Amino acid sequence: MKISKFYSETDIVGLKFLGVKQAVPFRSWFYFRMGWSTYFAFIFAAINTLTVTYFLAIERYPELTAIFPNFIQYVLIVTIVGIPLLIIVGYVHYKRTLAYRAEVDVGLEANPYQLRNVVNNALSVELELRIFEMILKLSKPVSTFGNIMENSQILIALGVCQKYLLLNNY
Repeated sequence: MKISKFYSETDIVGLKFLGVKQAVPFRSWFYFRMGWSTYFAFIFAAINTLTVTYFLAIERYPELTAIFPNFIQYVLIVTIVGIPLLIIVGYVHYKRTLAYRAEVDVGLEANPYQLRNVVNNALSVELELRIFEMILKLSKPVSTFGNIMENSQILIALGVCQKYLLLNNY
């Protein structure tokens, strides 16, 4: 399959020539959901939480009004304290608790093909290390008939590896 004289079949850039962008409505819906949930809903929820907590809770209690005299100071104090606190909570969530592991488990249950990527990558790394070892052996000077036979076996193995890589589109 010839894509272009500038791209090979393994180039990611060449995927635009393969019709990957045919599902524009679905891609647009995905981008809309990501933008909404990641950015708009987050900012909207933060502003809503700050507004509601200040005007419904803090203004009604004089003790809290002494700490937060106006809304701007409340927003600044909560932002200065809240952002580092939320960074620490996020770090603990990913690195120190079992919660993230459970999320990954659920993701693998929902999309088991992700696990295959891990296995394929491990096999590819092992295969490439063996090919590298074979190339190193081939680069040594040939002095005896045994070395000639060993090198011919390595060349046959490299041919098999090359066919494997071509069959699996590496």
